[in-house]
Amino acid sequence: MTLIQVKKGQSVKIVRFKGGIGLESKLRQLGLIPGDQARVLRHAPLGGPILVEIDGRSIALGRGIASKVIVEAN
Repeated sequence: MTLIQVKKGQSVKIVRFKGGIGLESKLRQLGLIPGDQARVLRHAPLGGPILVEIDGRSIALGRGIASKVIVEAN
């Protein structure tokens, strides 16, 4: 399952990233690391970003990037 498929309020574990080294580097700079727990706070309407909480920080991810973050339900 990808991050874009997670329902609002659901917590998941980040498994891996489906993309190149540039994507992985960018996501790590934002604080997304495989093995971390994440919680989806909201899906913005009209194709807007997804707001995710990781370690007490809120991070907005575009839907294209969110679709490349592979997660598993807790």
